[in-house]
Amino acid sequence: MKDFLWKKIGLIYDNQDNGEFLKTHASNPLALHLKKDIYRIFYCARDDKNRSSLSCIDYDIEKNKIMEDPKMPLVKFGPPDSFYSHGITVGNFWQESNETYIGFMGWQHRPNKHWRGDIGKINIKTGEVNFVMGINDHDKISLSYPFVLHEQGLYKMWYGSTINWRLHNGEMLHTINYAESTDAINWSQKGVAIPWKENVAQAFSRPSVLKCSTGYRMWYSYRSGTGTSYRIGYSYSTDGLRWKNHQSRLSVSDYGWDSDMVCYPYVFKHKKDTYMLYNGNGYGKTGFGLAKKIKGEI
Repeated sequence: MKDFLWKKIGLIYDNQDNGEFLKTHASNPLALHLKKDIYRIFYCARDDKNRSSLSCIDYDIEKNKIMEDPKMPLVKFGPPDSFYSHGITVGNFWQESNETYIGFMGWQHRPNKHWRGDIGKINIKTGEVNFVMGINDHDKISLSYPFVLHEQGLYKMWYGSTINWRLHNGEMLHTINYAESTDAINWSQKGVAIPWKENVAQAFSRPSVLKCSTGYRMWYSYRSGTGTSYRIGYSYSTDGLRWKNHQSRLSVSDYGWDSDMVCYPYVFKHKKDTYMLYNGNGYGKTGFGLAKKIKGEI
């Protein structure tokens, strides 16, 4: 099952110094439907110490127009002793006990230690932050962006896990793994989900999953380890456990804001169309853009 053909609509939003906590970047865009053609697009921006906080814009997807831009943080990075002391970077959102939560990677950078990530969630209504899953015997080093689906009483989570900070080529091995839970509290880790190969695809991040009639589609960021910056990868699965890789049909442009890098995809449906939000150069330093499916079955 090949990836769709995508048409790039263009750059939607570029954060240009929106205050103390939103100095640079608009990374990991995440679309929540509000009404009609209006979406609230959450994004993560950084302060001058690279600590990320959560903000948003309201966007009309049919008019390709920003309707509201508060230019203020909704949820800031946490206190020094918290699991998100150095930043919040979001994955996706899900429903749990009649509440909507955004899953995120919480960054920590302790003195004389490598940075580390754990997984948390934010209550969209209250802004309350809770811990979801940290490093353990299965995932021993660092975790990253989660994507959670709730199907037939089972929470399914695909997330990033660091296996090794440096392989032979100097690039990290960071895989996309899979875990399950019946209560979104206690998780059973099942190991690596997306196949990896050194010098081909070995540093993965930010999975985005769509359920389709024949199984599951997933898009994600990856690096090969050969010096090429992030690209967007694509895999498919009939059961969500065993995946086959296929190259994504959305890549860098010849020039402009996404000419060096494409990364951090979020794929969603609006009416009968399928869209992808994604970042470009500098891990979101040039903002985020939108692409639309022009061919392929969902």
